[in-house]
Amino acid sequence: MPHFFIDSKNVLNNTIVISDKENYRHIAKSLRAKAGEKLLLIDEKQIQYETVIENIDSGEIVCKVQGSYPSKRDLNFDLFLAQSPLRSDSQLIIMEKATELGVRAVFPIITDNCALAESVFAKKHEKWQRVMYEASKQCERAKIPTCYAPQKLDELLNSQDFDKILVFAERSTEISLKEFLSQNPINKGERILAIIGPEGGFSQEEFEYFKSKSLPLITLGDLILKAETAVITALGNIIYEYKG
Repeated sequence: MPHFFIDSKNVLNNTIVISDKENYRHIAKSLRAKAGEKLLLIDEKQIQYETVIENIDSGEIVCKVQGSYPSKRDLNFDLFLAQSPLRSDSQLIIMEKATELGVRAVFPIITDNCALAESVFAKKHEKWQRVMYEASKQCERAKIPTCYAPQKLDELLNSQDFDKILVFAERSTEISLKEFLSQNPINKGERILAIIGPEGGFSQEEFEYFKSKSLPLITLGDLILKAETAVITALGNIIYEYKG
């Protein structure tokens, strides 16, 4: 069922009027929806509405609400990703899959071996956020995750508070994710940051920085994973190991 974000102010007496240009164009023009077809809508309060289209005219779509309920498409803890962006379509895959896996936000980080020059980041940021928005609609996310402006790792850690920070490293690892979370289980409502480096890996200076901050260096196993695969594997395993 198609899924679209709306504003709660457009919900009145079991009727929802869709008049914003983007949703109207997608529903009426791209999908060629007609009266009688169903739409799934969600507002900023994370309330989902099962609706049926009553009428489509030249400027708005009127839907009748058949049922509404709080969305369950969310994690019980706040999962964040700090990741050194990749070139080409690989980064778009990461933004899409991170959204599907429930992250609250992605923090693109500038690392010593980052594949992108800092001058390129600004041109990519809007596209990354757009991919997350579209992925949220596809997988019925209750909240659209945020793609933050690129920053250095120390800037991120000094400006945000996290309950647990997990550094996934391809070398100099100390413990597996399963072992770490069995000793340090994630609690409901905690803020968890997963850090994943570039294809070239973290530099020795960055490893020294992690050690100076007493951050756990976690392995995903003996296999060598591409960066986009590491992101999907790490986030998926964090969710799997959560016992809440």
